Amino acid sequence: MDEKKTSVKSKLFISTIIETKDELEERMERGYESLTKLTTDLSEREAHDALNAAACKSMQQHEEITLGLLYSILTNPAAASKSYRDLTLVSRDGMATAWARLNQIIIERYPKLVESARTQVVWYTKEMVNNGVTGVDNVCSSLIKQIAGGDVSPKNVWLAENLLDIFTEKRAWLDKYPVLTNMALYTYLRIIEDHSSPMLVPLRQREVDFCISLLRSKFSDCCRIGRDLLRLLQNVARIPEFEKLWTEILHSPQTLSSNPQFTGIMQLLSQRTSPKYLACRLTPDMEKKLVFLTSKVKFGQQKRYQDWFQKQYLSTPESQSLRCDLIRYICGVVHPSNDILCSDVIQRWAVIGWLLTTCTSNVAASSAKLALFYDWLVFSSPKGNIMDIEPAILVMHHSMRSHPAITATLLDFLCRIIANFYPPLEAQIRQGVFNSLRAILEKRVLSSLSPLFDNSKLDKELRSMIRENFSEFCTPETPPAVKEPAAALDAGEPMQKDDDTAAQSNHKEETVPEFSDEEEDERMNCKVDEMTFRPINEEEEEDNVDIESYLEQIDGNLKDICEQLYEQRDTDMERQCELIENLCSVILDTDSFDADTAGPLAMFLCTLYKTHFTSELLPQDINEESIEDSIGKPIFVIFRNLNQENEDELCPVELLTLVCCMYEKQKQIGYHLLYFLQASKKSSENKLAVYEEVCKNTELKDLSKCLVKDFKTCEEDDPRLMCYLIQPVYANFPDATVKNIELLNIVAGSLDSAQLQDLICEIMEGCLEIFKKDSVASVLDHPEALASILLMLKLERCTLDFLRPVLCRVGQNGDRFATAILCNWIIQDEQHIAEQTKTLMMRSTTSNKRIRQRTNPKLQNPTPPQILAHLDALRQAAGIRQTMFFSQEPVLQGLQHIQKACTDAQKTKYSDLFALVDFIEDSSRSTRSGRGTRRSPGVTSPRNKKQVSNNDNSSSDSEENEEVTKPKPKKRKKSTVAAGSDSD
Repeated sequence: MDEKKTSVKSKLFISTIIETKDELEERMERGYESLTKLTTDLSEREAHDALNAAACKSMQQHEEITLGLLYSILTNPAAASKSYRDLTLVSRDGMATAWARLNQIIIERYPKLVESARTQVVWYTKEMVNNGVTGVDNVCSSLIKQIAGGDVSPKNVWLAENLLDIFTEKRAWLDKYPVLTNMALYTYLRIIEDHSSPMLVPLRQREVDFCISLLRSKFSDCCRIGRDLLRLLQNVARIPEFEKLWTEILHSPQTLSSNPQFTGIMQLLSQRTSPKYLACRLTPDMEKKLVFLTSKVKFGQQKRYQDWFQKQYLSTPESQSLRCDLIRYICGVVHPSNDILCSDVIQRWAVIGWLLTTCTSNVAASSAKLALFYDWLVFSSPKGNIMDIEPAILVMHHSMRSHPAITATLLDFLCRIIANFYPPLEAQIRQGVFNSLRAILEKRVLSSLSPLFDNSKLDKELRSMIRENFSEFCTPETPPAVKEPAAALDAGEPMQKDDDTAAQSNHKEETVPEFSDEEEDERMNCKVDEMTFRPINEEEEEDNVDIESYLEQIDGNLKDICEQLYEQRDTDMERQCELIENLCSVILDTDSFDADTAGPLAMFLCTLYKTHFTSELLPQDINEESIEDSIGKPIFVIFRNLNQENEDELCPVELLTLVCCMYEKQKQIGYHLLYFLQASKKSSENKLAVYEEVCKNTELKDLSKCLVKDFKTCEEDDPRLMCYLIQPVYANFPDATVKNIELLNIVAGSLDSAQLQDLICEIMEGCLEIFKKDSVASVLDHPEALASILLMLKLERCTLDFLRPVLCRVGQNGDRFATAILCNWIIQDEQHIAEQTKTLMMRSTTSNKRIRQRTNPKLQNPTPPQILAHLDALRQAAGIRQTMFFSQEPVLQGLQHIQKACTDAQKTKYSDLFALVDFIEDSSRSTRSGRGTRRSPGVTSPRNKKQVSNNDNSSSDSEENEEVTKPKPKKRKKSTVAAGSDSD
């Protein structure tokens, strides 16, 4: 018996006699046995050859050798280095199998690992990080989740310290993975408050230094965490390093962020925290138990599970801080379907109520309340999710009967947080809370708030404070003689008469479940009032009932395969892909497959694989292998069949119909199809032609509109993927993209500095063209772009090619672009600019036929009104007064010429400008009569010209002026006049 016990004892996990080894451990042991048989009594070189030969026989043999070496690494520290070296030599998949199995162990059974195995897990992870193994960031993410909040046990502290060593020593590697970086920051910010004991001071200081380093070097990236980043920073604000950081965040936020548009904490508060960061603060075991509690356990049966959870995770003084993590996870991540919300399963508000009633620390209780109301502070109806704020109002509502003290303390907190959270933002916080309350009423979470806010169970002072803050939601004060029926005190209950009121009230008293009731024999006889308290998702969830309704509309073989897909939805991805391949074959063999058949099937597939469309698509480390892995999902099997080669080079009509239906139902389909076509190994002149075919058959029926729609969705979901698609999309669809200003705005508005640099490099290398020269004027409408163009033009010598579009620019009120660059050019060489301005003024009134004979017909010359508007603005510029530009002969000649083509209204509007021309005419008359010569209009004001003496000008000036005003005789020339000549 003792020998049997010894033989079954696990080297990996802490186990008992009654526990059996799981399948993975048995496979690893078998692999290790095979490994031992292959290499026994062999030299190192011979052993390598034997392992390579075995691994190359088949994928099954390769996996067996890999698992054997992994088992050796975890159970035999002395041979770990040699086993790791052997693993790198025999691996045929970049160690993907090894890290995937290691990840499985960490997620599913890390707490049960023996101490030596835990040490080896961290050692192996560090070795993979050192060697830059693809996928090791996933292993690090799983290890981070195993760092439990509110736990200062040696095992937990050891893991936090060792992971910190890896992240600190391999900081350059960590910076390559923004999501992992943010998870690490979020985790260590959170656990700093747990490490307050004197024994943990050195670790705490290292954690502080690590977090400060990340925040100062990557603040813009860190802000992607969302509003909970500020909540965690508040918890550590008294630490000197963070106190200094807070000062900068509040008073000079632009110095921290590489984004000049970052305005401060309100901008960060308005960003919802991504669920993945809220989830990373619960260990996989905690998360599993909490999801089970909120989806499977019925009201009245919850106490045993709550007691077990409390004993396991909430029994120590340090664990008080864990309640915040649990509440934020429940509010932000656990969003049950309507089926669960309407069932007798314990609701989220009841779990939160239990956490609040069992909290024994005042500090922890205050933090827990803030965690509960945190999404209320900046809630906005168009963007906010009602499921984030629903638990708080329902906790208060349902606590009023059985735990009125809980309701009172929450209402008191809600009233006080508005003014005290951050006084400079009191107005915005108040608006956020009011938006929350209005949304609660609009979504019918509660039918009225007055029974809660005006309840007699609340003390008079609190009710007065509530009325002062939330008078809009309180019942108007009534005269003393009018008495409100007692039944109205319960929200949502209909008004009853006489004895029916008491009967209904007593019945509700018996059946409404409470937070932590003792387990009793009685069972609930009815559900919570569905009409009154049924929360409504802002975005309807596609639940099981919907999928089954779609299944009922599918017939024949298609239905059989869809049922298999639904039943085996939790199986591995490879099995799912096989079933989708069979589905495509059946579709192609079906003669009567049309839009009516495709509609329910499209909805079924979109609902079944909804999570696939929201997960990260583009790999962090982009290479051929990772790209191929990323398109291994079932949905891409449909795209692969749609994109198959055939003699007619046409898409299969049946699959095209299906994909078009899916395109209409699921907004992410478009950019997923673009990504697949670009990532696939099919080589053709236009890899994305299938996408164009899909666009033609959708409701939009236009490639340009579809690209705008899909790029907008992609930019919202994954800006990095959108940047990846820019070059292939612009290269394959130039007609639909190059002049598409709306598409360009989406692209330009979502790039960060590094992505913008990559885009500029692609343009300069000739790999990318985003607009043509003839459309550049319509593109230049963004202030940042204009500022850069202005600085570039300042360094260039003015030519007609530069001056023409500047004068063609339609100036808006306050637009000083043209005036600024003209001033700069004139100061550099006013004679040269005067000649070129004259040329354009002459051409502005010349017939189109004559222009085409001498210039490029594609070039558009400015019109007389455009030229006059810019010259009039230029005349009033301060810098131009230091020049003699408006005294130049070419300018005056051009004005004289253009004046003849102007209307009376234009002559009146630009009278001050045309007054300069009078000098020429007066001077010409004076010259012909011999009574004087021309004066320079730049010397004195035109309005005072009659008061100025003409005696200071020479006779030679008169001759020159006469020569200018008289038309020259025409001369025949054999060669044509060069474009840009002043002869016209």
